[in-house]
Amino acid sequence: MQLYNKLSAIQRKKIIESAREERFTLSFYKYANIGNPKLFRNHIFLKWNSLDILGRIYVASEGINAQLSVPGKNFLIFKKHLDSISFLNGVRINIAIEHNNKSFLKLTIKVKDKIVADGLVDDSFDVTKKGVHVNALEFNNLLEDPKTICVDIRNHYESEIGHFQGAITPDVDTFRQSLPFIEKNIIKGKQERSLLLYCTGGIRCEKASAYFKHKGFKNVFQLQGGIIDYARQTKALGIKNKFIGKNFVFDERRSEKISDDIISKCHQCGDPCDIHINCSNPACHLLFIQCEKCNQIHEKCCSDNCRKIKRLPYEEQKKLRKGKHNSNKIFKKGRSEVLKFKK
Repeated sequence: MQLYNKLSAIQRKKIIESAREERFTLSFYKYANIGNPKLFRNHIFLKWNSLDILGRIYVASEGINAQLSVPGKNFLIFKKHLDSISFLNGVRINIAIEHNNKSFLKLTIKVKDKIVADGLVDDSFDVTKKGVHVNALEFNNLLEDPKTICVDIRNHYESEIGHFQGAITPDVDTFRQSLPFIEKNIIKGKQERSLLLYCTGGIRCEKASAYFKHKGFKNVFQLQGGIIDYARQTKALGIKNKFIGKNFVFDERRSEKISDDIISKCHQCGDPCDIHINCSNPACHLLFIQCEKCNQIHEKCCSDNCRKIKRLPYEEQKKLRKGKHNSNKIFKKGRSEVLKFKK
């Protein structure tokens, strides 16, 4: 019984290319009480693996968070399987605006303590007591109300390339930093105001909405379906799009264009740019914004030092990496002293 992915990313790329079949990139989440997360994880892995579904999925006792690549021919079978699971029957599925057959190259399903790490230790906090979901039109109306505080629940490197007009974008690295930062620095003493929250697909702002209600806010609203579904609704309804720039996504695409505005800069030269890459030095792998000109000059690296290391023979690079932690332990995403134009 195969319960784990056995193919490399390179092998999977070749299979996808040879199949030449349309795949859909989608996501969904659901907060629910799962009694045996490991058993549930194994159940969905067996089914989804048989349908050639790829993606990154987290399962915990508080629910499921899934980002997937589904073959078009198997989508209805996949949806039927979701509906056969009681707490996922009718779950909202966010379909990506821009599809890419290689958005995911493995099926990875992990059991976690939480589907969104929040750093909270509070047994009285109930994540299911969430705020009011609002659609794109309702969101726009609330955004225009001067009594509304609109807060981006994403991290700095996400909001840097795109955000809603008038939204407050906290300069934080992780979601676990967001909640205390927002509470202390943005909304403290403003319980009478309307609090409007948004994120990529809804999962983070749903937990945040429940947390701020727990903290005494009565008028808490969240964008239903997140930025992903907002873009779809504005087009379908013909209403104004108040999101400027790109929506950062956590797959091989890295972003989706919501408007034609470029609101960020290349971190190396300062020219307008909204393209994220990872430093091609395997010992670094820093996520940062790099324009095409700098991409060529710096050979997809974040610094001259990384470029020099990248040019070394592979065995010498391995020696330099020995005993060092993965890049994400060394650098915070999009933050490094070598990035002169990181705001």
